Amino acid sequence: MDITIHTTALPHNDPDASLVFYRDVLGFEVRSDVGQGRMRWITVGPAGQPGTSVLLTPPASDPGITEDERRTVVEMMAKGTYGWILLATGDLDGVFEKVRAGDAEVVQEPTEQPYGVRDCAFRDPAGNLIRIQELR
Repeated sequence: MDITIHTTALPHNDPDASLVFYRDVLGFEVRSDVGQGRMRWITVGPAGQPGTSVLLTPPASDPGITEDERRTVVEMMAKGTYGWILLATGDLDGVFEKVRAGDAEVVQEPTEQPYGVRDCAFRDPAGNLIRIQELR
């Protein structure tokens, strides 16, 4: 079987702030930006990896979701417990300094984990957890 990860989705509550974070701080390419105001769907992805994307979406925009579910999603986003993604780099310290300089909320500085990886963590403007692991 030949399966790849094409797109994953993370919610945003401020599309402009999310765009700045993913494009200017993480250096991702903008692949598409559709919609208006806060109802924008922005697709970004790592440079040189056109087959892998992150879709930044308005929170709980599924038309089948109830108002109670929508409120729960927004509450979880505000606490930073709703969405997360794990990225990887060969230069963890360099990336950490660049992201920290971009005013992202630092959750964890580069740390050697007991389970054999070295990583750090930030929150994006919507509160999503961004873990970055060092490639070895």
